[in-house]
Amino acid sequence: MSAEDGDQELRERVRKLETLVATLEDRLHQLEAKGTAAVSGPAPGQAPPPPPYIGGAPTPASPERADLEAHLGTYWLSRVGIVALITGIAYLITWRFGELGMFARVGLGYLLSAGLGAFGLWQSKRYELFGRILFGGGLALAYFVTYALHFIPSVRVIDSQALALVLLAGLVVAIVVIAHRMHSETVAGIALFLGLHTGMLSDITAFTLLSTTLLAAGALFFLVQNRWVIVPLSSLVAVYTTHVNWALRTGAVAPDAPDPERLFLSLSFLSVYFVLFSVALLARPKELSVRASLTFAMLNWVGLVGLGAYEVERRSEPDLFSFFLIVALAHGASAAVARWRQATPALLHTYMSLCALTLALAMPAHYEGSALVASWLVTGAATGLVARGTASPVLRWVGVGVLFVGLGATWFIVSSPPLLYAVAFACFLIVERSAELSAPWLPAPTTLQAQGTLKALCAMGTGLALVWLVGEWMPAGLTTLGWVVAAFGMFAVGFALNERRYRLTGIGVLALALGRLLIVDLARLPIGQRVLTFILLGVMLLVISYTYTRLRDRKR
Repeated sequence: MSAEDGDQELRERVRKLETLVATLEDRLHQLEAKGTAAVSGPAPGQAPPPPPYIGGAPTPASPERADLEAHLGTYWLSRVGIVALITGIAYLITWRFGELGMFARVGLGYLLSAGLGAFGLWQSKRYELFGRILFGGGLALAYFVTYALHFIPSVRVIDSQALALVLLAGLVVAIVVIAHRMHSETVAGIALFLGLHTGMLSDITAFTLLSTTLLAAGALFFLVQNRWVIVPLSSLVAVYTTHVNWALRTGAVAPDAPDPERLFLSLSFLSVYFVLFSVALLARPKELSVRASLTFAMLNWVGLVGLGAYEVERRSEPDLFSFFLIVALAHGASAAVARWRQATPALLHTYMSLCALTLALAMPAHYEGSALVASWLVTGAATGLVARGTASPVLRWVGVGVLFVGLGATWFIVSSPPLLYAVAFACFLIVERSAELSAPWLPAPTTLQAQGTLKALCAMGTGLALVWLVGEWMPAGLTTLGWVVAAFGMFAVGFALNERRYRLTGIGVLALALGRLLIVDLARLPIGQRVLTFILLGVMLLVISYTYTRLRDRKR
């Protein structure tokens, strides 16, 4: 090709590009003109656009309303529909399949599941989500048929429980493999949830719990491998719900007959559930969101503590304290693993807080009266000190809460010894003094605000403990004077520690004392007690005012 031909071709390409740019500019001007007309209205002399036809066809809905309607119709109705369909088929298998021969039971059950799965695959070519829901329902139906072949008496074909468990395990593995290869959380969720749901449609025994454990293990695979949350979370709820039904049914059959073997079986399953979900959560904790991690940890704790305490209390109440201690140790070990696996601080502190809460729940199972109050106070103070070492505001909130529970429990003790209030005063003071913590994973304003609130609560608890302590020592007619003495003590602590919150608490106690003096004591106290109360009140107020005056002059 010559140089002249190359120049000619280049000029031709430039001419085509210029033509294309001019066309695009014209089209852009037309679109802008239409947009301006739509905003400003029709031009002068131009007829307005016709109104929308309101007759046989409805007017279009707003986008929000259309989106809500579409979401309900495509997402929820399909899921509710497949749950209802599989439930109905499960009841049909339980009710009618016993009248068929052995091969007819097996063949017809798997034929129904295969047909539903094939129809789902065919639909997924055009409507992927709807088809996958149907396909997941077919897998769940296959699971229920396999489950029924041993467990449901009218359909039983397999007598060996070991063989039935092997078949169920193989089917769960198949469901996991299929859903994993399809990369479909929908298929996994529908299949595993319906498998857990259909297992609760009949009597629940140890075999049912074993099968739900297999399904839970399959769901946890997706949590570890794919970091899917909805599937294992629904499985966690379904597993513990199945155990609740089993515990309530067996409890209704023999409410007063302790069964050590039954208790051992129940606690064994609860331990397996807790270990399964904890291991799945801590295997790769940094890849899971904070909200999902906390939800798993909290629900796992609620299921284990609630069901375990119910079972132990019904059949072996003296062992309830030991059960709570073991659960607390388990959560302490989980916190240690979370720290070793470099989990998020929120998950680590959640496990430590659950450990402290479990210890607080254990105390009423072993102590009573003053010993119970003292155990709560010591637990709260120890929790606060551990919170300082781990820089955990959450754990400190738990410690302060346990301290207030212990202090409030003194109201239910007929004669509270003054030593209890002294211990409460010391515990609140210790926790307040150790409230200076650094939490680098939290914003500085949030950390400062949390510290200020905690210190204020501790100062309030210290003031209440001191008021009740002085009240135990004062005669019955000098209650108001005891409040004044307690306020004076709060001012002394506040000035000694240079802590403003204690002094503010003292002012609050003084305000209450003055109100009681004017409303109650002036009308009821004898003249001698009035004289003593007013004189001592005036002296203490003057001493406090003199101290404030000296401090102000020093600052100047």
